[in-house]
Amino acid sequence: MKKWYAVIGDPIAQSMSPVMHDAWFRENGIDATYIPIHVKAEQLGEAVASLKRLGCSGWNVTVPHKCAIIPYLDQVDEAARRMNAVNTVKVLEDGTLFGTNTDGNGFVRSLQEFGASPEKNGELLVIGAGGAAAGISFALESAGFGQITITNRTIGKAKEMSDAFPGSSALSLDEAQLALDKFDLIVQTTSVGMNFAKSGMPLDPTGISEGAIVADIIYNPLETEFLRRASEVGGKTINGVGMFVHQGALAFELWTGAYPDTKKMIQLISNDLGGK
Repeated sequence: MKKWYAVIGDPIAQSMSPVMHDAWFRENGIDATYIPIHVKAEQLGEAVASLKRLGCSGWNVTVPHKCAIIPYLDQVDEAARRMNAVNTVKVLEDGTLFGTNTDGNGFVRSLQEFGASPEKNGELLVIGAGGAAAGISFALESAGFGQITITNRTIGKAKEMSDAFPGSSALSLDEAQLALDKFDLIVQTTSVGMNFAKSGMPLDPTGISEGAIVADIIYNPLETEFLRRASEVGGKTINGVGMFVHQGALAFELWTGAYPDTKKMIQLISNDLGGK
């Protein structure tokens, strides 16, 4: 019987996940399909129950549900529990809903492909304190990157997240703005700059050290205002396509046992979003 998978979020129209996973199903000879489902916050519990009842084999979770979905799952692995965020759910053979998070490891893989390493990039600034920021911070720490500083519009949330990562610290956005030149890796994890979201920048990258790596996990648009400005002042910029593809590949592998072709997909999505 044909299997089906999904991605849930609000908004969801911008997601490239269906295109990506359906292509991978075809390439790997897997009889399955993948659909986007718009789920508002107040509908989350009902949506989870319906997905299971209707035979969905697994689904991805995007904003704003990555933290809120946890109480509706039967099992959550240690990494997702520590991150307090789930982006991938697998329905096990006995019907158990198992949650994990591939965001962080997906980001680290894209960062390593870009040439970053703990040896070269020891001072990190993470902008944001939501589920994506937690997942990325956990994965960076696990990969050996140290000295993580977290900044957020609400300083209390930044401090709360930094408490979960020994050795990390928190700054207000104003404090981070004044200290930008100390960081050689800056990671923007908020939705600011995303299509269908708030435009602008979480902070002004003017003042970064020359040659610093500046990453934005947003992939639509390919170049946010934040990345454009960072490039103008000497930063080495990386958008969210690599993270998006690698986190999806890790989810695909969890569901199917096959790891898909990520290099080809990164190029396809970049060309598609770039209008080529």
